[in-house]
Amino acid sequence: MLPVPIHSPVVIRLNAERAANLQLWLADRITGFAGSMKFVYLHALLFAAWMVVFEQSPWPTLTLAVSLEAIFLSTFVMIGQNRQSAFQQAKADHDFLEEERELHLNTELTRAIHALTLELHDRMLAGGVAIDGPTPVADAGGSSAGGSPEPS
Repeated sequence: MLPVPIHSPVVIRLNAERAANLQLWLADRITGFAGSMKFVYLHALLFAAWMVVFEQSPWPTLTLAVSLEAIFLSTFVMIGQNRQSAFQQAKADHDFLEEERELHLNTELTRAIHALTLELHDRMLAGGVAIDGPTPVADAGGSSAGGSPEPS
């Protein structure tokens, strides 16, 4: 069984909005087909047939049809670019909100750790535990961890 891809909540929401709008759904389908090799092969076949069978003069009708098609296809490309731009903005907004939540959580955790550290410090002082710092440990050569020899 193939794993189901996990999408961002932004992607899921935008896909649902586009699927609910008939015009956007149709524009997506047309853009998807126009950007495929099937589209290229179909046009090569249709243009060749048109030039051989239907046009007698230097193809004025074909030129008109191709120009109109280019106008419509460029419109669909712009619709796709607008869609991508809207997606990027929605994703950036979503990422910003998530980062703000993480920053807030990290700030709360840092404050909690600081409060616990202060409480631990106070308890150690109240219990008489010395917390002056680490005690130097002597190594086999008779010097402390700092590298200076201990007084004799």
